[in-house]
Amino acid sequence: MADPIKVLLVDDHQVVRRGLRTFLEVQDDIEVVGEAADGAEGVARAEELRPDVVLMDVKMPGMDGIEALRKLRELANPARVLIVTSFTEQRTVVPALRAGAAGYVYKDVDPDALAGAIRSVHAGHVLLQPEVAEALLSQEDSNSGQGRGGSLTERESEVLGLIADGRSNREIARALVLSEKTVKTHVSNILMKLDLADRTQAALWAVRHGVSG
Repeated sequence: MADPIKVLLVDDHQVVRRGLRTFLEVQDDIEVVGEAADGAEGVARAEELRPDVVLMDVKMPGMDGIEALRKLRELANPARVLIVTSFTEQRTVVPALRAGAAGYVYKDVDPDALAGAIRSVHAGHVLLQPEVAEALLSQEDSNSGQGRGGSLTERESEVLGLIADGRSNREIARALVLSEKTVKTHVSNILMKLDLADRTQAALWAVRHGVSG
C-alpha cells in the first residue's frame, strides 16, 4: 500500500483548521502532519515536516499565503501548494498561481472534492478553472518564451501538450511509453528552453501557442 499523502494545514482560523483536520483524517490515503496559523509559521513547518501538499489560506496576518508561496519557492521546497480561498477573493488566485501554487479550491468546496483536489495536485496535476486560465493568459507577457517553441524536440512538444492537458508525469510516462525519470528530464528541458518557472506556466504557454496532447 502506498504511503499516505502528507498534508500541512495553513490557516489563521483555528476552527477552519480543525474542520479540515477532522475530515481529512478519515481519508485512508491522507495524513495531516501539522498545522500553522500564518504564512511564516507555514514556511517553517513545511521546511520541518516536508509535507507532500500544503493547504494554504491566502489572507493571513503577517506573512500572507502568496508571500509564503514565494518563500517556499526560494527555498526549493518540493511541497505542492493548494490555495484555499473564497469566491470573493478570486482576484488573488492569479498572483497565487504566479507565485507557484499548483491550484486552488474555494472555502465552500465539497469535502470529497477537496480530497480529490489534494490527490490530484499530489499526482502532479495543475488545477485551473477556465476563467482563471483566461485571466492568467491575458496577463501573461506575450514575449515569455516567444519564438522558442521551435527549439523543442518532437518528444518535448508531445510532453508539453500532455502537460497542457493536465496529465501528471506518471500519466505522461504511460501515454508515451517512457519512464517517469525520462519524463522528468523532458519537463526540465522544456522549462529551461522556454524560460518558464513551472508546470503551470508551461501549460499556459502551450495553450497560448496552440500546443495540445
